[in-house]
Amino acid sequence: MTDGDTNLPTIERKLGLQIWGIENMKMVPVPEKAYGTFFEGDCYIVLHIKRTSRGSAVDLHYWIGKDSSQDEQGAAALYVTQLDNALRGNPVQHREVQGHESETFQSYFRNGIIYKKGGVASGFKHVETNMYNIKRLLHVKGKKHVSATEVALSWDSFNKGDVFLLDLGKVLIQWNGPSCSIAEKSRGLALARSIRDSERGGRAQIGIIDNEKDSPDLMQIMKMVLGERRGELRDAIPDAKADELQKANVRLYHVYEKDNDLVVQEIATRPLTQDLLQHEDCYILDQGGFKIYVWRGKASSVEEKKAAFTRAVGFIQAKGYPSSTNIEVINDGAESAMFKQLFQKWTEKDETQGLGKVYTTGKIAKVEQVKFDTTQLHARPELAAEQRMVDDASGEIEVWRIEDLQMQPVNPKTYGQFYGGDCYLVLYTYLRLGRPHYVLYMWQGRHASVDEITACALNAIELDKKHGDEAVQVRVTMGKEPTHFLAIFKGKLIIYEGGTSRAQKSMPEPAIRLFQVRGTDEMNTKATEVPARASSLNSNDVFLLTTNQVCYLWCGKGCSGDEREMAKMVADIVSKRDKQTILEGQEPAEFWEALGGKAPYASEKRFQEQVTHYQPRLFECSNQTGRFIMTEVVGFCQEDLDEDDVMLLDTWEEIFLWVGKASNTYERNEAVASAKEYLKTHPAGRDLATPIILVKQGYEPLNFTGWFNAWDPYKWSDGKSYEEMKNSLGDLSAISEIKVDLNNISLNKKTLSMTSLSGSSMASGSPEYKSHFNHSDSNSYSNSSNYNSNSSPSLVPNGEGVYSREVLMNKTVDELPEGVDPTKKEYYLSDADFHDIFGKSKDEFYQMPKWKQQNEKKQCGLF
Repeated sequence: MTDGDTNLPTIERKLGLQIWGIENMKMVPVPEKAYGTFFEGDCYIVLHIKRTSRGSAVDLHYWIGKDSSQDEQGAAALYVTQLDNALRGNPVQHREVQGHESETFQSYFRNGIIYKKGGVASGFKHVETNMYNIKRLLHVKGKKHVSATEVALSWDSFNKGDVFLLDLGKVLIQWNGPSCSIAEKSRGLALARSIRDSERGGRAQIGIIDNEKDSPDLMQIMKMVLGERRGELRDAIPDAKADELQKANVRLYHVYEKDNDLVVQEIATRPLTQDLLQHEDCYILDQGGFKIYVWRGKASSVEEKKAAFTRAVGFIQAKGYPSSTNIEVINDGAESAMFKQLFQKWTEKDETQGLGKVYTTGKIAKVEQVKFDTTQLHARPELAAEQRMVDDASGEIEVWRIEDLQMQPVNPKTYGQFYGGDCYLVLYTYLRLGRPHYVLYMWQGRHASVDEITACALNAIELDKKHGDEAVQVRVTMGKEPTHFLAIFKGKLIIYEGGTSRAQKSMPEPAIRLFQVRGTDEMNTKATEVPARASSLNSNDVFLLTTNQVCYLWCGKGCSGDEREMAKMVADIVSKRDKQTILEGQEPAEFWEALGGKAPYASEKRFQEQVTHYQPRLFECSNQTGRFIMTEVVGFCQEDLDEDDVMLLDTWEEIFLWVGKASNTYERNEAVASAKEYLKTHPAGRDLATPIILVKQGYEPLNFTGWFNAWDPYKWSDGKSYEEMKNSLGDLSAISEIKVDLNNISLNKKTLSMTSLSGSSMASGSPEYKSHFNHSDSNSYSNSSNYNSNSSPSLVPNGEGVYSREVLMNKTVDELPEGVDPTKKEYYLSDADFHDIFGKSKDEFYQMPKWKQQNEKKQCGLF
């Protein structure tokens, strides 16, 4: 194969996924129907392009099956290099090893990845399988990202902790281990349904065994296939996962050639900074052996760039890491979000971020705080998330101080004044869709005692209970107040360094105080007490200096008129003395005397660096193993918030903890500790004072939901639980008899007749496909010709079960053909008619909430 782009097939630059297999050293496209299924003896190339705020992100993966040949692996690696050139160095390249794929790779296959035995060399290809000849056992692992491996058809393959799918072509039996979680069962069922609908065109039946005793009929089939079980099942096999301490151990190495030898020199450890990466060189970043990144500088040599993967593999061998260790090759200027998040700060050249904030290199500029229209918050949830705003801050406030470990109401006249020696609870109430919603802020003073901080948290729990456990709880560390917290005090937020607002003050207030005021309007202004000395000043801001005689408003050269106006409002609160405005450079001698004499201070105009690289990340949290484990969900959506989990959403400026209704008490109680642990062990050396926000399922605020694309507020009332999904497979009492012809699954010549299915979850496939069975075919099921109208439509005499749209649309019950269920008219449309009328497939339609289905049916005359 020549080294160039001559061997490449035509590559379309289209959004989404494209997959090729390596056959006879050539890239051959895989049919879309087979996406997510990989032969263990083969190698594949996967290209994924998605739209981003900066244009598009391109990921290029080469996947190595565990039984693939060295030649195929070499060909795949070479094609990736050629593709990288063809795509002008934009892609992030990934080396993926079967069973150890990156989160990014797994995120493309939401229903799971299936590993099939064999490959091209053994004559297996991605072709339509004869569903009557299938007999395989799939071992399903994972809660968030599922993979299913074909294993030996034997009870020895089973264990107590995982899901197993016995696939017999026309029947899929899902066997759930006794120690499986609900999430694992749900993901297993999603995979079973995906096989049924994608591979079998819906013409298969799914049975579920949650408890063997309750499913004698399904167990009978399993024993016919696998034989009688002898001995105990194996115990659950724990998933090998990296803990956060391991992931936090980042090391940066400079890689170069010296006298024909490869030199790998360690140059830095956490926290890493962007300036360590020089454009002329290549680097390896080792994330604790969990993942290896290779960064290729723009000005590095062509040879260095070509050798990137080889060097990474050599590095893995030298370190003694497993050969399956994940490798990502990054090009200078096209870094992945994951890579950038390992650095303390990452700034993009000439990047526009959010509402017109621009970063340009080499210039010092003050970034003006952007005013935004709060009326847009509900219309644009992404704006609410970006601006960190729950609402327009027009709700009601109540404030309590923790005194003698109890809550004492604060005088409303002093709302907004917080003292570093105290802890406060602030309850914010606002109306949304006609009902009250609550945000409960726990403000912790820097000098408050440990007892007071603990009492603050305990009182917050009690206050939350009084409001029906619906409040969003926000832990606020002094000096790290979130945007919305500033907004609710309407520009009058003042933070005193020490002291207390209690009546019996132990210390007299200092005669001279200095406050730094930042903000341009009522929504973003805060005054913070700083040490009363000249070195605290900054040319970019307004400062208030209060003495026994006068209150000076010192205006730095870089401050704006808006900032001066806000400072005047604050001045009236902090001092009742005469106000005197002084401009920087025109200070009277008394001003410097009060500050203890002149001293140097920050006088260059501030360049406010934007952390532009951060993309929100979602994790499932668990520390039940004794180690803190987090499983990342890449490309997340609302569906990924599991009811029985605590999830962590990291948006850099704050950490959200989402608590599912069915999460266990241990995880709920440990949630905040988990978030603190996450911050502490983050490779970028995160600020431990980052606000932590506790959100309950069903009571999510806008600044949380805005991070999710197309948030459905009705999901929690309409979203199906595992039990509901299981039951929706069909009304079991309606199926009077199912006969499985065991000849079809190459077992024996007998026909197993199954009656009384009430104890098992055997059920027919998607209702829209039930009619496709060919009753004259000796290799098919003999289905009862009528179904209970509560579950699925009756089969019509011709065995087709499909009617033209004219027969079904805008018809009364009396006008419908006999046997058609009037509540489910759409079931009887052909797939083509259905798509034409609704603009979506049946599968997509039935995944929508019930109320949306009903609305669309009304509009189309099928209600």
